[in-house]
Amino acid sequence: MEEEKLTPVTEEPVSSSDRSDDKSAGEKKEASVKGKKHKKAKSEKKRMTSIGGQALIEGVMMRGRTSMAMAVRDEDGIIRVESKRIKPPEKRNIFLRLPIVRGCVSFIDSMIGGSKCLMRSAEVFGEGEPTRFEKWVSEKLKVNVMSVISVLSLILGLALAVFLFIWAPQFIRELISKAAFGVKNGFTPLAKNFIEGGFKILIFVSYILLTSLMPDVKRTFMYHGAEHKTIACYENGLEMTPQNAKKCSRIHDRCGTTFMVFVMVISILVFALVESILPVKLTGILRILLKIACLPIVAGLSYELLKGLAKTKSKWVLPLKLPGMLLQCVTTREPDEKMLEVAITAFNEVLKMDEDETIEEKKFVTSKKAKEVTEAVIEALKEGGIDETSDAEWIVALSADIARSEVYSDKYISPKKIDEIGNLVEKRLTGMPLWYCIGNTDFLEFNLKTDERALIPRPETEILAEEAAKLANKDSKVLDLCTGSGAIAIAIKKRTDANVFASDVSEDALALAKENAEVNGADVTFVRSDMFRSLTESDFDILVSNPPYIKTEDIGTLQKEVKDFEPILALDGGRDGLDFYRQISIYARNFVKPGGYILMECGMGQAEDIIKLFAAYSEKSIIKDLENTDRIVKIKV
Repeated sequence: MEEEKLTPVTEEPVSSSDRSDDKSAGEKKEASVKGKKHKKAKSEKKRMTSIGGQALIEGVMMRGRTSMAMAVRDEDGIIRVESKRIKPPEKRNIFLRLPIVRGCVSFIDSMIGGSKCLMRSAEVFGEGEPTRFEKWVSEKLKVNVMSVISVLSLILGLALAVFLFIWAPQFIRELISKAAFGVKNGFTPLAKNFIEGGFKILIFVSYILLTSLMPDVKRTFMYHGAEHKTIACYENGLEMTPQNAKKCSRIHDRCGTTFMVFVMVISILVFALVESILPVKLTGILRILLKIACLPIVAGLSYELLKGLAKTKSKWVLPLKLPGMLLQCVTTREPDEKMLEVAITAFNEVLKMDEDETIEEKKFVTSKKAKEVTEAVIEALKEGGIDETSDAEWIVALSADIARSEVYSDKYISPKKIDEIGNLVEKRLTGMPLWYCIGNTDFLEFNLKTDERALIPRPETEILAEEAAKLANKDSKVLDLCTGSGAIAIAIKKRTDANVFASDVSEDALALAKENAEVNGADVTFVRSDMFRSLTESDFDILVSNPPYIKTEDIGTLQKEVKDFEPILALDGGRDGLDFYRQISIYARNFVKPGGYILMECGMGQAEDIIKLFAAYSEKSIIKDLENTDRIVKIKV
């Protein structure tokens, strides 16, 4: 049964009394004031709460007045939280709030809701690729497998409870009666029910003791202890930390274990009374059905007794509490700090939601099919104004470590990977370019780090690097002017082992280029220089460059991803976009030896204008990209 906890009543501190008859009135007054202050401080330390809970599979459920929350630690060690709003007691039907009736409602709600919570926690912890049977049930019957399991578990649980705690005690009592009197029903109604009740309690305690030996059940009992300690920590006015909670008691007045003990005892009296007043004597299955029919009354009375006893710390009621408290020593175990952290997470979530109605509900992140995740990402990006299916596919593929061709498959993606995907989607929705969000990209056969320090290497630039590599060999001396991320320099060095130099005016870009060179094992010499100004080397065989070539007036018209995130310094090519090509045409002869080559990437429609700038050079040609657009200008010095 779900436990509803109330703060234990604090005892009033004994007020200071006169130590001697000759104390002055002023001293007495001062002592009285101090006593009142001490009394107030002690009472303020205690906090009231109606939050109760239940242990789950590797987690804890907490339930407050207007909300409930589950916290479960998944296989990756991440605490997952699911929360929802519930109808507060004062808004329920007045009949359902009547004494005894409310206890019956609480019992049924706890039984059904508790089973659902257990199944839900099972979805979070240990969920992976479903079995063939689970897939068949899901596809053929069009139902959620976990929902089916939840219903079956509830039915089987009820059947087991009826067998163990109603049929078995009755069967044993009938055997005793037959042995003693020669008939099955030789006892009075009171005697019958006392005997059955005794066996019922014996079976219950034995069941608890035996199941507590199972490792999985033992861990659940440890989470039960974490739930109790967390509530006690709050009630004692302590800061909600695992360390503080660990010091608190794992025995609580309002525990479901105590409730079950009360149910066992009260059922003896209720069943005996009902059988005594019935005009006919029921036996066999009819008697079992009668007991089942009386269970709501038993539950209601047990609830009221539990609630009433929790309001007092009087030693006179201790004998009534003691059996349940002793059994809690079995059903709760000492939790570790990680378990306490889970319980505190669930408790704090309920505390916040009960105090603030604007806090939204949460859902567990559970494993999902790749196609479901991809479709959700596409929809999220589209709603954010990014209608790029390829972006969604790359985000899912790279985060989940699957091929892009598998993003629409039935392959399952773990909660941890889904979290990563969600984080990338949030970044992408800010307008950040995809490859800045990812943090790396492929360039030819190399992987490069990407961030806002340099432009993202484009597929067109791969053509430039390949053309330069064709002209180079291990004896070549190569200059990558305006290197940016270092992509071209690294590719040439790795493919040809040439002596490669790379320059850029941006210190940030050079830092990124050096990181990429180190990761890829490329021995490149980096130089900070504004074009040719600070270069000390010359006699290069090849000069390769992807300089800024966007017209200044066009910068504002670029996509948000480009103008708001990529460095303007690497984009702005001046009034006509050709400023840097002019510098290369003027100064290249001083740095490239005769017979050497200059290769430059350019924007759409710029190639012919660049050729004109190099009119004094002997050989000039244009290389097209994969879309048949003039993209590379090749000059022979």
